[in-house]
Amino acid sequence: MSKIYYKSPEEIELIRESSLLVSKTLAEVAKLIGPGVTTIALDKLAYEFIKDHGAIPAFLNYGGFPNSLCISPNEQVVHGIPNDYVIKEGDLISVDCGVIKNNFFGDSAYTFAIGEISEESRKLSEVTQTCLNLAIEKAVVGMRIGDIGFAVQEHAESNGFGVVRELVGHGVGVQLHEKPEVPNYGKRGNGLKLEEGMVIAIEPMINAGVAGVKFWSDGWTVTTKDNKPSAHFEHTVAVKKGKADVLSTFSLIEKVLAEKK
Repeated sequence: MSKIYYKSPEEIELIRESSLLVSKTLAEVAKLIGPGVTTIALDKLAYEFIKDHGAIPAFLNYGGFPNSLCISPNEQVVHGIPNDYVIKEGDLISVDCGVIKNNFFGDSAYTFAIGEISEESRKLSEVTQTCLNLAIEKAVVGMRIGDIGFAVQEHAESNGFGVVRELVGHGVGVQLHEKPEVPNYGKRGNGLKLEEGMVIAIEPMINAGVAGVKFWSDGWTVTTKDNKPSAHFEHTVAVKKGKADVLSTFSLIEKVLAEKK
């Protein structure tokens, strides 16, 4: 899609429905995720849950991707392929999910802390989620793409973390990836002006160490250059006047995690 597709209020409600199904799927993942579980088992669970709710996993066969979830442990930044990796205590596991329901896409990601994690990983996860919240505050009519990126970059870098530049957020809704690109770095007041009807996936990808990444020969997996952990949180967000409308939610995931403690 070469130009921005502005969504009607009715279309935004359909994207909300898809985004909430993504959130519910990630909450199902939250129930199962833990030491001893393989990432492919999580993928199978998500596939069945999405299909049972009358939707299609958006990632499955997208550009040849073989699974329904992207699951990226520890130093993997994004696009990790689910396999027989056995999750262990201390892991930081990023899970990215997309669905198509009623021909509209939703997209969200959450990074799970498995048991007792290192102080570095705990801070990284906390800072990355705050980066997302700060960026969402800027997703309002009249602000610019650079304001979103600056909000992420300033908070991450002030905490000593690296901001991934090779991968960015994006428009979403009619397709999985649409215009505009939404980088996690930028200058305040620069870039495209945000307007009513834009729906964007805001997704900080923050590294504990350097910002640089490596692309694996499998064509998908991206890891940190220094093999330090990375975190990834993402929401689908409708640009509005005054305050952004967040179409996905972490509350369902957090409720499950609280009950598991």
